[in-house]
Amino acid sequence: MPKIKTRKGALKRFKRTGGGKLLRGKAFASHIMGKKSSKRKRNLRKSTLIDKTDIKKVARLLPYH
Repeated sequence: MPKIKTRKGALKRFKRTGGGKLLRGKAFASHIMGKKSSKRKRNLRKSTLIDKTDIKKVARLLPYH
């Protein structure tokens, strides 16, 4: 059986935690930052867990990671 290739776009966007959960970066943090509050911008820098409804889809894109 051949190995499954990793989707490189997904590999760059998602990361596994020590416990095996998936992390993602937050959206809306790239431009038009002037109108966003400092608190909002600070919270956009943090990563967050992927929603449970998407875990299976994303895990399929990252077979060995």
